[in-house]
Amino acid sequence: MKKKNTRKKSQTNWKKIKDLKDKDIDFSDIPPLDKNFFAKAALRLPQAKSIMTIRLDPDVLDWFKAQGRGYQTRINSILRMYMESQRSHL
Repeated sequence: MKKKNTRKKSQTNWKKIKDLKDKDIDFSDIPPLDKNFFAKAALRLPQAKSIMTIRLDPDVLDWFKAQGRGYQTRINSILRMYMESQRSHL
């Protein structure tokens, strides 16, 4: 497991959030949820990703890695965009 990047300090005022009372929270932009909503609600968990090995040219892999953290996610996104564009042609 990779170490968490803790160099960036959170800008969230966690003490203020911890001390916040329910009555002080503005819910005006949230529609009320009734029993009917929860009767129809379904829990949708994200699909687990498959682990696999893929062979890439060294320069391709180096380029993605040079883009910084999340390069595997970017490769997946690019492959997904390609897949979806090809589906529309079938």
